[in-house]
Amino acid sequence: MQIYLSALFVGLLLISNILGVKLFSIGSLMLPAAAIVYVVTYLITDIIGEVYGKDAARKTVHAGFFTQVIALIFIYIAIQLPAAPAFTAQLEFEQILGGSFRVIVASLLAYVASQHLDVTIFHWLKEKHGEKKLWLRNNLSTMSSQLIDTTIFITVAFWGTVPIAILLGMIATQYGFKFCIAVIDTPIAYYIVRLAKRTEGA
Repeated sequence: MQIYLSALFVGLLLISNILGVKLFSIGSLMLPAAAIVYVVTYLITDIIGEVYGKDAARKTVHAGFFTQVIALIFIYIAIQLPAAPAFTAQLEFEQILGGSFRVIVASLLAYVASQHLDVTIFHWLKEKHGEKKLWLRNNLSTMSSQLIDTTIFITVAFWGTVPIAILLGMIATQYGFKFCIAVIDTPIAYYIVRLAKRTEGA
């Protein structure tokens, strides 16, 4: 089952990079569509770490980073290829897949810092509590790492382009949304961990 979890993790990362250009609103709150996908990656690394160990979780994070870099290279090449006369959506293609260099750097920095923090906190708590309190390490590691992820990404991507008050508001809004998702996904973590352990015969 580990290979399916790792594949899902990498797939969701790539999808979140594409969905990031779409903004949606909930009442007065405005969020990138990537938020609903990216937050699930923390759940997956927690499950992998719980069932297969810290080393497996870190390798998954490293594989995700490597895959993102490779995907960005190929996307850049695809954008630079001369468009065929029949293809009239080159500008839209660039806008959706190209992004900006600053946003890409912000995304990768936030990913590296937050995902490694998530794995570190999760396994520090597991060393203290053993197999007990999965709910605590799942929530605390995700909530802490998501705060770092949101802060780094918003700051690097938008510093100097919007007033500080708006910058802080963007961080608070996105983190609040991710915080709620982290709480909601706890029963899912328990279910998939049990399923994975049963599959592995543990």
